[in-house]
Amino acid sequence: MASHHEQPTLSSLSEDGRSSGEIGPEHQPLIDEVHSSESYSASAAIFPFLFPALGGLLYGYDIGATSCATISIKSATLSGVSWYDLSSVEIGLITSGSLYGALIGSILAFNIADFLGRRRELITASIMYLVGALVTAFAPNLVVMVIGRFVYGIGIGLAMHSAPMYIAETAPSQIRGVLISLKECFIVLGMVAGYGIGSLLVETVSGWRYMYGASTPLSVIMGIGMWWLPASPRWLLLCAIQGKGNMQELKETAICCLCQLRGRAIGDSASQEVDEILTELSYVGEEKEVTLGELFQGKCLKAMIIGVGLVLFQQITGQPSVLYYAASILQSAGFSAASDATRVSILLGLLKLIMTGVAVVAVDRLGRRPLLLGGVSGMVISLFLLGSYYLFLDDLAVIAVLALLLYVGCYQLSFGPIGWLMISEIFPLRLRGRGISVAVLVNFGANALVTFAFSPLEAWLGAGILFYVFGVIAVLSLIFIFFVVPETKGLTLEEIEARCL
Repeated sequence: MASHHEQPTLSSLSEDGRSSGEIGPEHQPLIDEVHSSESYSASAAIFPFLFPALGGLLYGYDIGATSCATISIKSATLSGVSWYDLSSVEIGLITSGSLYGALIGSILAFNIADFLGRRRELITASIMYLVGALVTAFAPNLVVMVIGRFVYGIGIGLAMHSAPMYIAETAPSQIRGVLISLKECFIVLGMVAGYGIGSLLVETVSGWRYMYGASTPLSVIMGIGMWWLPASPRWLLLCAIQGKGNMQELKETAICCLCQLRGRAIGDSASQEVDEILTELSYVGEEKEVTLGELFQGKCLKAMIIGVGLVLFQQITGQPSVLYYAASILQSAGFSAASDATRVSILLGLLKLIMTGVAVVAVDRLGRRPLLLGGVSGMVISLFLLGSYYLFLDDLAVIAVLALLLYVGCYQLSFGPIGWLMISEIFPLRLRGRGISVAVLVNFGANALVTFAFSPLEAWLGAGILFYVFGVIAVLSLIFIFFVVPETKGLTLEEIEARCL
């Protein structure tokens, strides 16, 4: 990267004296006009999506593999260790170790993301994945195993922070929604792979070691792939207008990176596209680094409300809790596979995969808001049906099964992929690193809180009332989406900042 000694001179950045983020009507030619379609090669767009998406796949794999690994490690005959007699707290440490590591990874991302850049953060995440998986797989005792889970979790936090940013900033606007939603598909695919590989190895001596070790080849591929890919052109241009390097050198580097990302189809238009991005960034006030106080002011505050609100509602509408009841609901309906948690998980994982695929196809055609409003409406119906089943309709197991499938399908049509898509789009560029780190931190924190509070709340309220509570929260999320969340379909990231915030 270029040296940081030379301050760029863009007299047009603030010569009218406006404050950062304000957009005067006389300074909006690019934003007010319909932007031209970005030229790109479909084949060239594959790798800039694929290697970051492996970070999501490795996250999903950990969820699936851990559900089977905890069964393996508790077995006196199959664990292959002398410390198999683990308490519920110790099993909880194994299960949640990666979650707490992800929380730490999100906090680290807040401070280092804009310094490292999206590409180097993903390389760091792949290293954490590799080290964490190896330490866990070869752990001689519980303490080392938990440390390995924690390190792997740091990789999750970094990857879930940087992957949507890199994809959003490098993808053409015409297919940005498809690609970021497809990343959610990779998370679900990883879960299904984890359940599948875990079920194959669960009867093997020391099978849990192989389950965790199986993720190492993908982490290596992810790291090598990200090393080969270029940096995000938008991040380079942000560095340029903020005076963190030589303007001309960073601009030329951004042009080269854009050519590599878009392939031959971009032709000679890369320089023009970089100029347009640079001009739009200056018009929307990206020339100054965001301060901690600015996170809660003006358009930064609006972006925080939208992004954090979406990921918070994503977790507190009961997703972990509904899945917790999946096996018992299917068992009550007479499904023979219901007694086998692994098979139930694979079944639901396949449904999640199919519905995420539907969202991928529809997101850039229908838009973000219709999928959110329609999917969350289905979640509301399913949660009230589940509550009614446990309170009044316990002899109609078919209602519970249909409600369960409706919930899982609608979640994957809405909050699952669209939540991650929106947080990658909605934050202004200079806020994006810190904003997404806050959103990811809230996501994992709310997940941990809901998972922790579920059992005591169930004992206090009962399952029926608890599902009603989740239903009311889902109604509140519908109101939030309708009045607060904008439509971003078809807009460039700079246009989203100018028009929606």
